[in-house]
Amino acid sequence: MSQNTAQYRIGEAALQSGVSAANIRYYEKEGLLAPGARSDNSYRMYTATDVHRLRFVRLCRAMDMSLDEVRTLLALDWSRKEDCDAARDTLDDHLQHVRARLAELQALEADLLALRGRCDGSDAHCHIIEALHARADAQPWAASASTGPGKRHV
Repeated sequence: MSQNTAQYRIGEAALQSGVSAANIRYYEKEGLLAPGARSDNSYRMYTATDVHRLRFVRLCRAMDMSLDEVRTLLALDWSRKEDCDAARDTLDDHLQHVRARLAELQALEADLLALRGRCDGSDAHCHIIEALHARADAQPWAASASTGPGKRHV
């Protein structure tokens, strides 16, 4: 069977692509992958092109790209200059997100190091737990719950 006519059931497509069957169904639901054609016995069937597309999605997701960013890249044609510009713009936007996230992570690291420095284990009680309880009482949770560190708005 040639690669162009290869047909994979969802489990085989999952193995070939490194994407779980559940994620394949999810990507279909999100429009990143056309639903697999149904065979006579109602199995979802995928082509080598579908498996390649799943690998592409997996690669982009491993680079922490949002589904919208992946969707944008999937819609582009690598032989069109205009699409190259759009791909660069998409990656530039993603780089901006990554840099912002790095800054958040560096601030988090500094905060964790400062918190860790509060306790060396020699006192009668733990100053780390004490500080965390104090922060829990002092935080304005309603105002910051949806925009805290690590929350990504896409």
